[in-house]
Amino acid sequence: MNTIALLQASPMLYLAVVFVLGLLVGSFLNVVILRLPRMLHRQWQTDCLDYLTEHHPRHLKAGEPPAEAAPFNLLTPASRCPHCGHAIRARENIPLISYLLLRGRCASCRTPIAVRYPIIELVSGLLAALTAWQFGVTPLAAFAILLTWALIVLTVIDYDHFYLPDNIVLPMLWLGLLLNSQGLFTDIYSALFGAMAGYLALWSVYQLFKLLTGKEGMGYGDFKLLAMLGAWLGWQMLPAVILLSSVVGAVVGITLILFKRHQAGKPIPFGPYLAAAGWIALLWGPQLNQAYLNWLQG
Repeated sequence: MNTIALLQASPMLYLAVVFVLGLLVGSFLNVVILRLPRMLHRQWQTDCLDYLTEHHPRHLKAGEPPAEAAPFNLLTPASRCPHCGHAIRARENIPLISYLLLRGRCASCRTPIAVRYPIIELVSGLLAALTAWQFGVTPLAAFAILLTWALIVLTVIDYDHFYLPDNIVLPMLWLGLLLNSQGLFTDIYSALFGAMAGYLALWSVYQLFKLLTGKEGMGYGDFKLLAMLGAWLGWQMLPAVILLSSVVGAVVGITLILFKRHQAGKPIPFGPYLAAAGWIALLWGPQLNQAYLNWLQG
């Protein structure tokens, strides 16, 4: 019996394998969430410095050559404790288990480790397993899990930094169109119109809000994220995504203000709500649309 047949014959084994894989990938997602924004900031600084060097050299300090930054990417340097510099060994980097064995503290300086790291690992494993359960042992499951992991990264980065990196959104948008050129999640026409309608829908809201208030209500990353979801799910899923994200965003925002966990007037990132709504639509979109139509019909 080959591996695929074995997994098809044993659903619990299949879900267990996906869950463990999700935990391992979740550890890498923590690296991406932490390092990608820093990599982008360094790149932006380099671009600005190159521009000043070429066009406005008088703004640079005389006789001070630009400092060459040490390599910094998703693989280099090796992970270390930010407080004492202790190099994290392999046995200290086992998803969930290491955190529990270390009792949530650095093995060297005993500084507490942020609980968000094991939470992201656990969420990565659980959502991957739930996605696998929904799609079964199929190619759809593999790509849906990949989208799930991308949405986790985008959610946390937008929550932390208030932007959605093109480095993730745009490749995933193109991947969605490529997959749907073969009709994996929807037909190619629905995917194309979904990408266009997703971008234009929030862009139009942005322009109208800016016209009425003179303020920017959301960022361009939100337009691109909804376009990405449209490319994966098709235009038919966009109303459900927009409705779900708006309702959840409003409920969470009001709750935070009522419990004084958020100041009124302070921006709230919309990307996490779009990502959550997109993931829900990925798994249960047709059922949600049917329930909504039934409700409209009485």
